[in-house]
Amino acid sequence: MLTDMVLASVRLRGDTECSDLHIRNGRVSAITAAGERPEGSTAADAQVLDLEGCFVIPGLWDEHVHLTQWALAANRIDLSGAASASAAVELVRKRIAAAGGASTVVGAGFRDAIWGDVPSAQMLDDATWEVPTALISHDLHCVWLNSAAARRFGVQLPADGLLREEPAFALTRELGKLPDDVVDSWVGAAGQAAAARGVVGVVDLEMTWNRDVWLRRIRGGFGSLRVDAGVYPEDLERAAAAGMRTGQLVDGGAGLLRVGPLKVLIDGSLNTRTAFCVDPYPHGGRGILTVSEPELVALLARARETGFVPAVHAIGDGANKVALDAFAEVGIGGRIEHAQFVRQEDFPRFGELGLTASVQPVHALDDRDAADANWAGRTDRAFPLRSLLDGGARLALGSDAPVAPLDPWLAMSAATARARDDGRGPWHPEQALTRDQALVASTRGRGRIRTGDVADIAVLNADPLGVPDAVFATMPVAATLMAGRFTFRGAGV
Repeated sequence: MLTDMVLASVRLRGDTECSDLHIRNGRVSAITAAGERPEGSTAADAQVLDLEGCFVIPGLWDEHVHLTQWALAANRIDLSGAASASAAVELVRKRIAAAGGASTVVGAGFRDAIWGDVPSAQMLDDATWEVPTALISHDLHCVWLNSAAARRFGVQLPADGLLREEPAFALTRELGKLPDDVVDSWVGAAGQAAAARGVVGVVDLEMTWNRDVWLRRIRGGFGSLRVDAGVYPEDLERAAAAGMRTGQLVDGGAGLLRVGPLKVLIDGSLNTRTAFCVDPYPHGGRGILTVSEPELVALLARARETGFVPAVHAIGDGANKVALDAFAEVGIGGRIEHAQFVRQEDFPRFGELGLTASVQPVHALDDRDAADANWAGRTDRAFPLRSLLDGGARLALGSDAPVAPLDPWLAMSAATARARDDGRGPWHPEQALTRDQALVASTRGRGRIRTGDVADIAVLNADPLGVPDAVFATMPVAATLMAGRFTFRGAGV
């Protein structure tokens, strides 16, 4: 097996002249002028790939995914385009009729926060007959099910048929209990698709004891991504007893698997109107604080003792205040996941406390109508990427797949353009990032390849700093390498 490679005639981000990128034993050993051998090089038999002016950047990371749920969603009824409850029900009815019967029907991706009609168990019952049917919202915080599914899974069915928060999470886990080989094959395909978009790693926050799941997958041949596997509070003591700490390589993980952060959910979501807010929603209520501030303080203190970096899910401005207060009291750094709605006075606290804001820019486009409806007059501080950065936060971009597609180019496009090609124009463009800032936030702060780096590299067919917005969102990726090994190799490379 060759351990030496030269990516010849490539351009690094911001460079006008071509360079040669030399790779030895999985690291960038030298960067030289095109055609120039490094001083003292003896690698006469190195594999040379002439990439003819392709652009190279550090490999991309998606900092917040639920990879099993993303793989499962690709094999469920897609409800993301349903503009109403009745439209979603009609999609399900047609699928059941076409299938001629099914043991359980599962759909995913509905957005009831902007529907004009109201979901109900009866509406779903009338269309699905006695076929157990469960529909998972796009944000995973809600499941709409019929009476047959409620009986099958032994849950109490509310009149509207909607389970929210922990009951929804529990049922979603049940729905995902398929044969390991089936799910692992779907995850493998999802990993390959991510590698084809220049992705080298993900932070996987699946709600399960994820270490053993990933060890099984890697033993089974999964090798397209690095995975930081998160831990939830119910498993913290188990992880601590096993000597696990955030950032630690996991034995048997082929160098691909590391222990991720401690994920703590303290509020709900915008779509279900359960994100915990300072001011009430138009329909009433302020959302749900699922972990009290004293409980969160205790968890953060325990995370510090056990060597875990906390990653606190906080969407509403009230939840973000609680999270920031807890981080300040414990005196520990970490991450706030989502930070979708933040009080103006809280932005500087991210920098003061040394926190990372793990944000998902596509949500700003998906949820702009829901935000305008529920946070009316205050959306200048919703999905506030620029304000977070100016407040000193370290930004880490992700997708929250399956809530949004696992594609960092879509995330970076949303972060920089704050708009889709739908004629509506940018939404709060004052919160946009530059492309350079978005790239840094998608490459774990690397931004640019340097000598000595692990050779996790994305090779691009266009200049990421110069292409039009439409091309940037669909960036053509020529190849992806992880530690100098191709995980994706397009035609002609």
